[in-house]
Amino acid sequence: MKGVVFTGNRTAEVRDFPDPEPGFGEVVVRIRASGMCGSDLHYYRSPEPSGEEGVPVIQGHEPCGEIAAVGPGVPARTASVGDRVMIHHYWGCGTCGDCRSGWPQLCTTMPPRIPTLNEHGGHADFIKVPASQTIPLPGELSFRAGAAIGCGTGTAWGGLVRLGDVAGRDLVVLGQGPVGLSATMLAAVLGARVIAVDVAQQRVDSARAFGADAVINSAETDVVQAVRDLTHGRGAEVVIETSGATVAARQALEVAATWGRVCFIGLGADVQFNTRDTLRRQLTLLTSWTMSTVEQMRCAAFAAERRLPIDDLFSHTWKLDQAVEAYHWFDKQDAGKGVFEP
Repeated sequence: MKGVVFTGNRTAEVRDFPDPEPGFGEVVVRIRASGMCGSDLHYYRSPEPSGEEGVPVIQGHEPCGEIAAVGPGVPARTASVGDRVMIHHYWGCGTCGDCRSGWPQLCTTMPPRIPTLNEHGGHADFIKVPASQTIPLPGELSFRAGAAIGCGTGTAWGGLVRLGDVAGRDLVVLGQGPVGLSATMLAAVLGARVIAVDVAQQRVDSARAFGADAVINSAETDVVQAVRDLTHGRGAEVVIETSGATVAARQALEVAATWGRVCFIGLGADVQFNTRDTLRRQLTLLTSWTMSTVEQMRCAAFAAERRLPIDDLFSHTWKLDQAVEAYHWFDKQDAGKGVFEP
């Protein structure tokens, strides 16, 4: 089979790999869609090849497809050939409290196995995963939607779950990349009044299409003052930061109202505050790392029941042999989201 690897310093290659065979408790999934995620770029831009000990592994942690083979020890009620499935792209020991509660990325007995880092990922024809990490894809959703829910859209859902009830509240979403647009879309449907912020006008325009009540181009406008104006001087009751930019993290703290709740999703930001300046504001600060298997199922059900336009998050479709061009485009981070369809 073919698979995409990162070989260091913004280079990608398509290489040949043996077709995977499922072991005990495992399945092989034929990839129908594999999304490109902003966190891919941390590995794409690294000077070292992606993978443990410098050995490249196949990239892509937003895979979705059909089960092609089932290994021994997997009950038919768990997985059968032809099943349409999403994948929860972490797995741990399977027995600790966090694994049993659907949070294998927080496994307490072993470092989690993660496609693109220490396991082969989904930018390929096939992927091998534990059967327990496959999640049924509702018939109303496309493979593309299932790929997005497996990370980007699911990550936005996870952050909103961490924030709690957002209905009827002013909610600022900083960053309108795929995760931010997903947060805008989900929060608007959940009943929040969404104020969407980004430095790129194209993404600001997209936010309106996904349900934002108000938008702010932070390259042209003072974000803090604009939010104050939109909220009659109060600030936002809930804030979600998706970009991972330190300047946006600072704005997240500044736009929050007294008693405000702020959730940080984006990777890489330095979040700093002085208690003398913040003590009397009674802020609640949270982080959120993707979502549990349970919340991935709930997000998919929510999207299916409300027929959310998740497919519209994708602006570009690529074949595996276009990986070099695809990541050169994606590295600019000035447009939408890409997906490989092998």
